[in-house]
Amino acid sequence: MNKNTVSKLCLFASGLVSRMEENKAYFININILYKSGTKNFSGNVKSENGELTLSYQGIKNVISPDGFTEFLKNNSSNYDSVLITYNERGAKLVIDASDKNVKFSQTDSSPDENVAQPTDRQYIVNPVAAKELLEEIGILAQNGKIKNDKIRKYNQIDYFIELIQKELAGFEDGREIIVMDCACGKSYLSFVLNFYLRDVLKKPCRFVCIDYSEAVIKASEAIAEKLNYTNMEFIKADLKTYEPKLQADIVISLHACDTATDMALGIGIRTNAKLIVAVPCCHKYMLRHYSYKPFDSIMKYGILKARLADTLTDGLRALYLESVGYKVSVKEYISPLETPKNIMIMASYTGKCNKESQEEYESLKQQLGFTPAIEQMV
Repeated sequence: MNKNTVSKLCLFASGLVSRMEENKAYFININILYKSGTKNFSGNVKSENGELTLSYQGIKNVISPDGFTEFLKNNSSNYDSVLITYNERGAKLVIDASDKNVKFSQTDSSPDENVAQPTDRQYIVNPVAAKELLEEIGILAQNGKIKNDKIRKYNQIDYFIELIQKELAGFEDGREIIVMDCACGKSYLSFVLNFYLRDVLKKPCRFVCIDYSEAVIKASEAIAEKLNYTNMEFIKADLKTYEPKLQADIVISLHACDTATDMALGIGIRTNAKLIVAVPCCHKYMLRHYSYKPFDSIMKYGILKARLADTLTDGLRALYLESVGYKVSVKEYISPLETPKNIMIMASYTGKCNKESQEEYESLKQQLGFTPAIEQMV
């Protein structure tokens, strides 16, 4: 290639370098294919342990981002043409250069609404576009169908995204969204939400997933590595003592048992998270501590006392969130036929404390004779 072509090529390549530095968390690799006559010579650039490595003709070197452009400048004149493919999560950029022309193209991997989906349900996270993700977390079979024993799990996760779609779209474009997943378990929800935010909405994001189980943390780390989801951090910690190092924008918790939900809500409140979304699990704490004399004749039936405890626990959580500056909605998450733990608490930060809710919360606390766990966690 002549000097003019190489100069144009390096100009386009400098744009790739700028994008690579800006989107470090989503960068996958750069593939290089030189042609000289009928022979091909390939190389690649990728990130390994935080360093960029350039592999070419059997030699691997650590380079700076600008080193990629320098490599092209020094080598391209020896070949007839070069095809450079830049890959990041959700996008592919291609530079096709020869003395005839230097062409640039970009393809985004956003879901195509017209793509036939492998099930009857119209998923928010399209199983075709998210095939690699859903296969890795064990939801999608190789034939493109949702596995029978994972349909319920995927319906729950996808519907979670559907219910908070409006709130997610409202976050400012271009600013990194920090998401904390409390009692993350296998992190299915975070992986799917990560895909939706980054690959569908094209919003920069970072995930901090916390769980006390070392086994699930290691399993989640392995999945993230296979998917190249480098914008995710997995922390083994007890939510009782965990202190966030980052200001959370979104705090989520799916089926965290008993007071673990309150711990998650507490983290959201302490960090003034803009959005807190929790789907509680069991409600053992209040069942062990509360009493209400006017209802003694009803609460002598254990199942009724337990169901009343469920309702009161989530009601007090909602009131407390309102009292400290959140607009709260409590809705049915999925059909009770799927699971009896089907209440979703969604809280959006307003910064305006609700005095009436605070008074109602304090009054109920006195009547029930105990301090709810959410207050203790804050």
